[in-house]
Amino acid sequence: MQICSKLPSVGTTIFARIDALFRHYPDVVGLSQGAPNFMLSPEMLDGVYQAMQAGHNQYAPMIGIESLRQGMVDKIERLYGHSYDVDNEITIMPSASEALFSSIAGLVHPGDEVIYFEPSFDSYAPMVELQGAQAIALKLRLPDFSIDWDEVKSKLSPRTRMIILNSPHNPSGSILSEADISALQEITRDTNIIILSDEVYEHMVFDGEIHRSMSRYPELAARSIVVTSFGKTYQVTGWRVGCCVAPAALMKEIRLVHQFVMFSADTPMQYALAEILKKPERYLQLGGLFQAKRDLLLQGLAGSRFEPIPSRGGFFQLLRFDHFKSVSDMAMVEYLLAEHGVGVIPVSAFYREPIETGLIRCTFARDDATILKGAARLAGA
Repeated sequence: MQICSKLPSVGTTIFARIDALFRHYPDVVGLSQGAPNFMLSPEMLDGVYQAMQAGHNQYAPMIGIESLRQGMVDKIERLYGHSYDVDNEITIMPSASEALFSSIAGLVHPGDEVIYFEPSFDSYAPMVELQGAQAIALKLRLPDFSIDWDEVKSKLSPRTRMIILNSPHNPSGSILSEADISALQEITRDTNIIILSDEVYEHMVFDGEIHRSMSRYPELAARSIVVTSFGKTYQVTGWRVGCCVAPAALMKEIRLVHQFVMFSADTPMQYALAEILKKPERYLQLGGLFQAKRDLLLQGLAGSRFEPIPSRGGFFQLLRFDHFKSVSDMAMVEYLLAEHGVGVIPVSAFYREPIETGLIRCTFARDDATILKGAARLAGA
């Protein structure tokens, strides 16, 4: 049988490859995947059980249960000042990844161009290419991983359909500034460009900064799809529940795809999340909590040979090593795993084309003991 791949340049993800390597080494401290090893709101487990006992075990409405949609609409209005229609402008999705896919599949057509920024979450480009569109990767500027808006302007064309943004940014930990927002408003004004804003780390912003959601700016909200993640916010990534908000005209197209991809998110999880949303302190504490974890990791690395790149939000810390070890970042990952028993991710994995970065990514979404143990092993390298 002849098979013609739709994604011929895509292989196994770096996360699966690193997990496979883990199996060859005992006692690995895993600082690779951004899945917390703790749960801050264990009462949600009771909420799921209660929902199951109450009979909420069949398909939920395609757009999500009303109480969760209303809770999210109210939360967004409190935080960012924008009011979304609970029936036509919000959809609860089975993961932020499905929200991203349905948004791209619903609104990007063959021949369109989609701009995104590298290093990036590894699913953006494949999702675009599956639509027969062209994914245009622009590299973030080092050392602060900022956007070169003059380059963005130079890449705009009549075929530019979408710009994908991610803030706080995975893997770098950079965040959008007010200057970024002004530039984005300027280049998209009087165009048909859609903004797809991946904001899954919205509550993990550090050092007194704010999260600049597209929902905060009326001009941008009018052309933006905003994707968030309950899994990231409540440390339950395995529950696979996300949220998507957008103007009604955009949401209509997104839902047309969503109904045939997964139809609805897990029902009992939605009921538990609707209850925990009534306690805003649960998500408002996250900036301080994860900043403390970032600082704990940095304290453990003080005096080591690694050079930390400032992390202003999210789950991740980048470390530079090329000033003391002349190897590829993948070779550095393998060395740290084999010789020091700590698992991290090569930053080159977040680029489509081969590149040597001299950087590794580690997560501080771990309990304090794991952070300190991992930092001690890294510091010994």
